[in-house]
Amino acid sequence: MRIVFFGTPAFAVPALQRLVASTHEVVLVVSRPNRPVGRKQVLTAPPVVEMAKRIGLPVLQPRSLKVPGFADELAAVDADVGVVVAYGKLIPARLLTVFPHGFINLHPSLLPKYRGPSPIQWALLRGETVTGVTTMMLDEGMDTGPILLQREVTIEPRETAEQLSPRLASLGADLIVETLDRLEAGTLTPRPQPREDASVTPMLRREFGNIDWSMTARQLVNRLRGLTPWPGLYTTFRGGRLKIHGLEEVSNPPKGDEPPGTVLEAGASGIVVRCGRGTAVRVTDLQREGKRRMPADAFLIGERVAAGERLG
Repeated sequence: MRIVFFGTPAFAVPALQRLVASTHEVVLVVSRPNRPVGRKQVLTAPPVVEMAKRIGLPVLQPRSLKVPGFADELAAVDADVGVVVAYGKLIPARLLTVFPHGFINLHPSLLPKYRGPSPIQWALLRGETVTGVTTMMLDEGMDTGPILLQREVTIEPRETAEQLSPRLASLGADLIVETLDRLEAGTLTPRPQPREDASVTPMLRREFGNIDWSMTARQLVNRLRGLTPWPGLYTTFRGGRLKIHGLEEVSNPPKGDEPPGTVLEAGASGIVVRCGRGTAVRVTDLQREGKRRMPADAFLIGERVAAGERLG
């Protein structure tokens, strides 16, 4: 099948590579415009664009998919299907009929759970032990189209979004190729998404990383897993911001009625902090604003944190 590939971040690169290596033909890549990156705000191409150019594929980076004439540009390449993997914007309704087989989307969750822009992060935030990838036909809704294929994967107990994302990207890349193979062979029947268990994830925002110590230890550990690498978790301590890189749930926390955020003990194994419902976490890896990241024992050499002090 002749494919127009829509994708932007690193998550979409394995799918593009797998499609290029398959029996199908990628005739055009559509990605988001280059954007400033880093402290120096260097104008940088998205990972999908870099890979497409390395392979030698033609690339379009429209400022909007709604610009006049863009639908005609897509129709002119005479493709059979559009494939969308983390493009970053909804495909306008006027484009959905451009290709004979419509648009197929790869979504990193087991739909209908965790629709929307941050399904990997929210599966971890909610403490899920199983997730997966879904291929679906695009319609005018937010990840509401008919399901084509799904594959499950077990989430490892300490796995972060940074670690889970490439696993799902690889699994999804294989599933995209299988979906197109079966679509071409006529052996694939779309099925409507069930209404039960449907949920929609919000866009991640920096303030999500501000620690609420009244959450339970388990909730905070899951929050760190879901928000790594961005925006991460942070709190305040002695008037400055403290970024938390490592948290462990304390299995048998000391008894007491200290307010959440109170330091219970500080030693070589970390800083134990009271959380909600009598639970506690051990901070094992942290970073003062403007300083380097370090393990808790090294941090304590300079800071000398005492029991009874408060975080947050």
